[in-house]
Amino acid sequence: MTTALITGATAGIGAAFARRLAADGHDVVLVARDMKRLREQATELHDRHGVEAEVLAADLSEEDGIAAVEARLSDRKQPVDMLVNNAGFGNKGRFLEVSMADELKMLTVHCEAVLRLTSAAAASMKDRRRGAVVNVASVAAFVPRGTYGASKAWVVQFTQGAARDLAGSGVRLMALCPGFVRTEFHERAGMGTDNIPGWMWLDADKLVAAALVDLERGRTLSVPDPRYKALMGVVKLAPRGLLGGVSSKAGRKYGPR
Repeated sequence: MTTALITGATAGIGAAFARRLAADGHDVVLVARDMKRLREQATELHDRHGVEAEVLAADLSEEDGIAAVEARLSDRKQPVDMLVNNAGFGNKGRFLEVSMADELKMLTVHCEAVLRLTSAAAASMKDRRRGAVVNVASVAAFVPRGTYGASKAWVVQFTQGAARDLAGSGVRLMALCPGFVRTEFHERAGMGTDNIPGWMWLDADKLVAAALVDLERGRTLSVPDPRYKALMGVVKLAPRGLLGGVSSKAGRKYGPR
């Protein structure tokens, strides 16, 4: 029996990972801020799939929260075989409209926490010569679009670089880059979604299934949907200056309102 630790586990993509991994027979360590929701989720997964479901309440924008998850990942007596760094959020507003405190909080969750937790997990996994880390980024990583996109671009570059450095060690790393997914993400950020076309929405459970196939195939980058693969192909061919203008207009049309 192997163990998977998922951050941001109580909703959206994180909850989908927890459901799928528990259904596949993995014990799970569920990390989020809300202890009540964590306990409810743990009970449901244990009762439905017969796996052990441990809970760890932690705020990954705070030092104590990151340190607590680092300690759990470094526990050699209760090893974690898969880490899913999913915790994240968006801020409503353009650059200079969002407070510096909120911008820095985002960088702490999206970058510092991902760096530290990946490092803690990978060090333990390398000693055992097996393990996997999935860092959830976004297709926003590939377009010039504010602090959120910049932080996710860092996740992609960091993950792929670390994957190269750990090649042959038995530790697999992959950056997962979804598009719009039906989760609590936009609601929590106060972002309107009525203006996002229906074809752009992805199902979290199907996304996770596709991501796990990509991980098994040894890919270091997963864009798990043909629609977004096609869009990313267009992005690669577009001139950078034009792309910046299109990204800005798209952000106004499909982003926060």
